[in-house]
Amino acid sequence: MTHIFTRRTFLQHAAAAGGAVGLGRLWAGEPAGGEPQPLTPIGQARGVHPGRVVWVHDPEVTDWEGPGDGHWYQDNHTKQDHADQMVARAVCDLAGDGTPRRAWDKLFRHFNLTRGKGDVGYRPGEKIVIKPNWVGMIWREGAVDPETYQLVKRQDYMNTAPQMIIALLRQLVEAAGVAESDITICDTLAYLVNEYYEILHSDYPQVRYEDFAGRFGRIQVQSSTAPLYWSCRPAGVMQDYVPQCFAESEYLINFANLKAHTGAGVTLCAKNHFGSLVRWPVQKGYFDMHRASFSRGTQVYRELVDLMGHAHLGGKTVLYLLDGLYSGKHPIDPAPRRWASPPFDGQWAASLLASQDPVAIDSVAVDFLRAEWDDHPHRPGADEYLHEAALAHAPPSGTFYDPNHATPEKRLASLGVHEHWNNALEKKYSRNLGSGEGIELVSARVG
Repeated sequence: MTHIFTRRTFLQHAAAAGGAVGLGRLWAGEPAGGEPQPLTPIGQARGVHPGRVVWVHDPEVTDWEGPGDGHWYQDNHTKQDHADQMVARAVCDLAGDGTPRRAWDKLFRHFNLTRGKGDVGYRPGEKIVIKPNWVGMIWREGAVDPETYQLVKRQDYMNTAPQMIIALLRQLVEAAGVAESDITICDTLAYLVNEYYEILHSDYPQVRYEDFAGRFGRIQVQSSTAPLYWSCRPAGVMQDYVPQCFAESEYLINFANLKAHTGAGVTLCAKNHFGSLVRWPVQKGYFDMHRASFSRGTQVYRELVDLMGHAHLGGKTVLYLLDGLYSGKHPIDPAPRRWASPPFDGQWAASLLASQDPVAIDSVAVDFLRAEWDDHPHRPGADEYLHEAALAHAPPSGTFYDPNHATPEKRLASLGVHEHWNNALEKKYSRNLGSGEGIELVSARVG
């Protein structure tokens, strides 16, 4: 049985591990004393294989020289057959079954057991929402012409790739048995541009495509009556509600990007939910979501935990995915960066991460980003939301996390397991080494 580690246990383990890693900091640029020691898991691992994160690396999926060589999302630059293989491999390795149909059934059954719905798989007619990260298409930032739905800048921005979404749709429709019409793809803040829509719609015309404005065949996202309450209990702000398609769905799939962030340090699966409310994150009159996510403090309230733990957001998420085909730093990079760290060695990251544990997948992604860059992912507070989420039942900040009730009523349980790997070359976690009940990183190379 997986253990829940308290804050005290976490500190004791971190202190005990200090001598073993006293030869130096794990990553270049790490602030002295600013990070816990590696291999000291906190929280309770989740998933059919608890704490498992699958990393699929396929250098052959990309054939793009960079800006000036067309655009990375064009079919001749991101290969659909390779993307298909990556997603299929991720699902199978995550479930521990080589047949996609059985793998999906295992994932659905385990997820339904954990939320008290019994030993049942996906049932025809149940609705699924896919939440991509299309931050490069945000309606208010001028990258998209709202009259034509064409990109006018940020043409090579790091968004969830249409090829990866098609690969996921093929898995859902052909392996999991989900009808196209029961799938919605929605980023509430984006204009779903023609460049992506034409790729997606040509293969899956019956899928519902919801976006900010709902023009040119897209459907405009609508708010529901299902509220989300911020656990810091802010006064004098307007009430937040989740989108209607989220409230009506039985399952979510969080398909975020592997990116650094100049304000928050990283932007991964948790922060992908900034595009899961029908309003701008810092919209006047509403709770300012940037205040907590940009904080460099420790042991402070983190709004990302509320998003991760809300009944209609993280509470419905059967699968977490991170598209790492092309990675960069948001919002300063107009196009992705090649990665220098091994095994990438000057090529695109060409990676996909998958997990049923929202804390574990973001923890692994933080380690990858810190191995690659010595600036924003290392800033103080960048992974504090993972400490809070892992220990949501007794968080370091002392916050009573309960985003589902108007007044504090039922604390969130631990949302997953957090730890850092042993080093950037071996990329081993406590379950890999048989030393603890934290993360297990399963590595697969295809292509």
